[in-house]
Amino acid sequence: MGTSNYNDEFKRDAVHQIMVRGYAVREVSGRLGVSTHSLYKWIKLFGGPEPKKPGVDHEAENRRLKRELARVTEERDILKKAAAYFAQNAK
Repeated sequence: MGTSNYNDEFKRDAVHQIMVRGYAVREVSGRLGVSTHSLYKWIKLFGGPEPKKPGVDHEAENRRLKRELARVTEERDILKKAAAYFAQNAK
């Protein structure tokens, strides 16, 4: 097995996937073909005081939930109309 030299940008991107995006070290290791030992070493070098889990963007989450609520409400109304139509024709 030979040693590969990765540039600092590659290492920072790998650490970013773990620290900010919340991926598991083992998952990033498998995807990038880097040992978990190297990733832990890079986290010590480039990790910094960043939080392990990303913060939740509440405004974006609210917008997403409002869109989903509107879609589900529309689907419910369509189903109500269809049920009323078929119940009326069944008589």
